[in-house]
Amino acid sequence: MRIVLMGAPGSGKGTQAKKMVATFGIPQISTGDLLRAAMAAQTDLGKQVESAMNAGQLVPDDLVLGLIRDRLQEPDAQKGFILDGFPRNVAQAETLDTMLEELGAPLDQAIQIDVPFEELKQRLTGRVSCGDCGAVFNSHTFPPQREGVCDLCGGELVHRADDTEKTVINRLKVYEEQTQPLIEYYARRDLLKHVNGTRDIALIFDEIRQLLGKH
Repeated sequence: MRIVLMGAPGSGKGTQAKKMVATFGIPQISTGDLLRAAMAAQTDLGKQVESAMNAGQLVPDDLVLGLIRDRLQEPDAQKGFILDGFPRNVAQAETLDTMLEELGAPLDQAIQIDVPFEELKQRLTGRVSCGDCGAVFNSHTFPPQREGVCDLCGGELVHRADDTEKTVINRLKVYEEQTQPLIEYYARRDLLKHVNGTRDIALIFDEIRQLLGKH
């Protein structure tokens, strides 16, 4: 089961990825996590990543692919994997496909979690999280019992600086511009499956299981 999982900020992609990991026993491979781990371990690739980031540059695709290649060859990824955060564009997807073919591990499916723009905006602009325990609430859709106070531990709820309406709209537009060609690419290759992300978390996961043939 080799999957690329896609979805806009606020689509619930991270929640579904965690459920897939727990249920199917395959790793979620996040490029952000790989980059941080490589820098912390000071591997050769990690030093190159650190150098690029310290210079204020984007990490080159070949370095990211090198990290992914190394990660896919670890024992826990032999039964499959969930790629999260990569590829972000068609050029990366093409290079990824070539690498996976070389490894004898081509993709089985690309899953896109769909949520309308206005609902994503509401989810993101209303999001608040507890500074103590990390619990997440939403002033529009899942408010705490007392405004500004965590239901679970009583900690203070804070609004992320990048969740202002202007910033959220910009993030969503950038995502849409980047991802639409990628959606079309996977559709042409007959790998793309759409999932309605506006429903209950359990219902969304049930649909993902059905798409993957895991009833």
